[in-house]
Amino acid sequence: MTSPGITGPQRARLDWSPTDDSAVRHLRALAMDAVQKVGNGHPGTAMSLAPAAYLLFQRIMRHDPSDPGWLGRDRFVLSAGHSSLTLYSELFLSAYGLSMNDLESFRTWGSRTPGHPEFGHTAGVETTTGPLGQGLATAVGMAMSARYERGLFDPQTPDGSSPFDHRIWVIASDGDLEEGVSAEASSLAGTQRLNRLCVIWDDNHISIEGDTAVAFTEDVVARYAAYGWAIHSVDRLPDGDVDREGLFTALNAATIEPDRPTFIRMRTTIAWPAPSAQNTAKAHGSALGAAEVAATKTALGLDPEESFAFDPVVLADVRSALALQVTADRSTWQAQFDAWRADEPQRAELLDRLVSGELPNGFDSAFPRYDLGGSIATRKASGEVINAIAAIMPELWGGSADLAESNNTTIEGGGSFLPASSTLPGASPYGRILHFGIREHAMGSILNGIALDGLTRPFGGTFMVFSDYMRGSVRLAAIMQLPSIFVWTHDSIGLGEDGPTHQPVEHLWSLRAVPGLSIVRPADANETSAAWHATLSRRTPVGLVLTRQNLPTLVAADVARSGVRRGGYVLLDSPEPQVLLLATGSEVQLAVAAYERLKADGISTRVVSMPCLEWFDEQDEAYRDSVLVPSVRARVAIEAGSTLGWWKYVGDRGRIIGIDHFGASADQQILFEEFGITVDAVVAAALQSIRL
Repeated sequence: MTSPGITGPQRARLDWSPTDDSAVRHLRALAMDAVQKVGNGHPGTAMSLAPAAYLLFQRIMRHDPSDPGWLGRDRFVLSAGHSSLTLYSELFLSAYGLSMNDLESFRTWGSRTPGHPEFGHTAGVETTTGPLGQGLATAVGMAMSARYERGLFDPQTPDGSSPFDHRIWVIASDGDLEEGVSAEASSLAGTQRLNRLCVIWDDNHISIEGDTAVAFTEDVVARYAAYGWAIHSVDRLPDGDVDREGLFTALNAATIEPDRPTFIRMRTTIAWPAPSAQNTAKAHGSALGAAEVAATKTALGLDPEESFAFDPVVLADVRSALALQVTADRSTWQAQFDAWRADEPQRAELLDRLVSGELPNGFDSAFPRYDLGGSIATRKASGEVINAIAAIMPELWGGSADLAESNNTTIEGGGSFLPASSTLPGASPYGRILHFGIREHAMGSILNGIALDGLTRPFGGTFMVFSDYMRGSVRLAAIMQLPSIFVWTHDSIGLGEDGPTHQPVEHLWSLRAVPGLSIVRPADANETSAAWHATLSRRTPVGLVLTRQNLPTLVAADVARSGVRRGGYVLLDSPEPQVLLLATGSEVQLAVAAYERLKADGISTRVVSMPCLEWFDEQDEAYRDSVLVPSVRARVAIEAGSTLGWWKYVGDRGRIIGIDHFGASADQQILFEEFGITVDAVVAAALQSIRL
């Protein structure tokens, strides 16, 4: 059954009018004008994509410009983010709030039309795009989220008849499909049989360096067929323009595809119909020049002397037609939604809680508490926390990049998120356990796509050293301030025998350098529980950095809960301390042991656990100074990673115990000893700092 308001029998025939032709001509001119005015940008793709974007926004998608966050909307992802004018022009045309002045301000300071689409900055932009491949991979996450939410709220209603059925539409470029992250995500989308996802490939054969044949000669359609996608090809018209009828037919087919994502190869001519610039590399990323712009407008039947012009009658007619369709779509959807709410009061209550962002009843008391004196790896404690919280938070779901047993990311009894056709044990289309396969970068993007939907809390795990493989998606999570949760285990040389290839050294400070990303490295099980509590209480991206090896439980549960949320706190203290020992994670135990040694020698010492430097830096100056007393300049920081950023906290009289070279393959106790990350080293550094 076709979902209401989306292409189906009622829209099976494309009725293309002179008004539609005129609108597309003006959209092409706007792409040229905006780039020409600012002097840089990507006009050619926006020109050639104008008919495709117009079809999506004016004929295919279910959306409401007056309510960009409408629960029932389709999602549109411009993975080819360099062609941002493709999206901005449609947002203007569809009355999302962008004005002609906004288009004239393209790529300038303070404008609502930055060089690449930015989520949260411009109404109607569903995700930040620009780094190629990310949009497509994020859209896969959106499609997975749509299915999981269907399971939370309306699992029994036939497909296409639920108010929670919506589609994800993507326009992708050659560059998107060259990037490895899109291959990772597309392969998984085929496995998951995400039939509400449709990717339109703008096959224009042109990139910055010219003909894509210099680097891109594979049979892309065959590749997507091998992934398990439904395939459609739409060739150009004889004059080089987009085949609107062919594309419309393919889009129609995507809406009734029962159990596969859809891939549409759409052959285009970049910068069509510019007389000299079409099908050239220059048209990809440069202004066409005044003469070429004028000549193209003449070819389009527009006044070459006018800039940023749009026939007001055409504009009014297009907006009026869309408004009528929006009214019909929303009426149909609202009737379904009201009926669902009446039939499912408990699920409606859950939806209301998730929409409001509220945490469930019993949240604070659900977290495990650990007795002092025990010993447990923080990765294992994290797994126990996940399962305790999952019992009261159905919105919490996730998995790992084929490392579930090592990352401890499995929700026991949660079922594996797999298509209904899967015969694997525990498979469920609405399962809570995500199997990303060995695809770290796609995992990050997919988590972002899920987080963008805003209703559920996704997490994904891998070894910390492989955070390198997902850095692009982590960076985008930080740019967009998404509540994506990255679980990174095996956090130091403490993982031992796997050796330097698997031992993260530079990663902590590399990740701390990402603005807006919080890195949390808990010292023991209670700090781990508190770290999850703080993470789920926030709506920003967090990386949880966890150990393979067992750690002693040093911190009382209440102390950890209070301290971790502030990022740093006094764990052990003495009157008028002479030296401060700062540590994170597995090295807090070294600070505690050094404290006892120094205390026995009559040296007053304070131990500060600093699980999250970002959260500590958020605190007011009075709190920070109460922990790191400015008058105590003798300080030692201890962390089994690079020493790069600790000088900010220890100052010019401080000392740092760390590792500024790669590790080795040996037992973890030997490695800590050989590399000088020991209690003896901490005591010696403390004494040296005091003497300065």
